[in-house]
Amino acid sequence: MKTFLDIENWPRKEHFLFFKQFEEPFFGLTVEIDCTKAYATAKELETSFFVYYLHKTMVAVNTIEPFRYRIIDDAVCVYDRIEVSATILRADNTFGFSLIEYAPDFDVFAKNTFEEIERIQNTTGLLTREFPNNNLIHFSAVPWINFTSLSHARSYTFPDSCPKISFGKMMVGEDGKRTMSLSIHAHHGLVDGYHVGQFVDCFQELMNK
Repeated sequence: MKTFLDIENWPRKEHFLFFKQFEEPFFGLTVEIDCTKAYATAKELETSFFVYYLHKTMVAVNTIEPFRYRIIDDAVCVYDRIEVSATILRADNTFGFSLIEYAPDFDVFAKNTFEEIERIQNTTGLLTREFPNNNLIHFSAVPWINFTSLSHARSYTFPDSCPKISFGKMMVGEDGKRTMSLSIHAHHGLVDGYHVGQFVDCFQELMNK
């Protein structure tokens, strides 16, 4: 389900109209996330750490309203729920784009995720299904690289307002602290640095529980 913003009375009207005319309206930030507690919790639950932090990512995405904004034609809609399209690696080192249904309950989300991972790993090619809606986050993990910045391949002629979230290699310090790089790219017509800060704070809080 979605509703539409009243752009004429939206405090960010000028910002939206300004940035949406850009050839490249996306901006990006990279931050370091403490994942010490989250990694330990995932091991206690005997579950995949990837699935665990993917779920926390999606809880934060669905909590921070501007991350649920999308542009349809010249209107801004607010989705009730955002799903995730994550890149899933196969045994031959190719990957496919998944579509994982979000659920606030971790067990339900994990079931959805494992089923979609298995489906992707038993297919070939990049696009193995339809993506009928844009209520998505584009998600990727680059667990081989401890990056400090990241860029994305984009077609400027393709209408896109979905945030892109990526994680890097988990690093372990001498004190046992575990950290990961988190990269966030978002359409500046919909999201500002303030909202990215809200997302990062929310996500870190969820990882610390």
